[in-house]
Amino acid sequence: MSLANLNIVSPVQPLLVPKQDYRDAMARLGAAVNIVTTDGPQGRAGFTATAVCSVTDEPPTLLVCLNRSGSVYPIFKANGTLCVNTLSSEHKALSNLFGGKTGMQDRFAAACWSTLITGSPALEGAVVSFDCRIASINTVGTHDVLLCEVVAIERQDDVDGLVYFNRGYQDLLTSAPCG
Repeated sequence: MSLANLNIVSPVQPLLVPKQDYRDAMARLGAAVNIVTTDGPQGRAGFTATAVCSVTDEPPTLLVCLNRSGSVYPIFKANGTLCVNTLSSEHKALSNLFGGKTGMQDRFAAACWSTLITGSPALEGAVVSFDCRIASINTVGTHDVLLCEVVAIERQDDVDGLVYFNRGYQDLLTSAPCG
């Protein structure tokens, strides 16, 4: 199919899908729970996110969506680095803390952190931590899409993951392969 045959909705046309319908549908799309952190000249900040995914492995790149109206937005943009910390099933309370209105000092005091290459906080005990430099930023609606080049990885192979699905946490339990 060529691009000329696609029916692309113009921004001036009314929305075809009501906002609440879209939100309800997205609640049925399970996603890993992450705490995205940064530290640098503008300070330390972090937030909980499920809008994270792989883009390519050459160069290793992640996509992270960040609401421009969020209090952490200017800090992430100015620092230019971040660490995506994929949470284990033991991190539900920490996810809620970073997803709420708790002050940054109290958020970071609730867990143990280290740093990799960029200096952004890497969560000890995370399933995986992707240390990144923000390579480019694209604006879409209320969010910026951050394309992040991965410069270091730290992972734990012996912990279970945490997924958000249908507006609630679901544990991903590690099981032995068949055979």
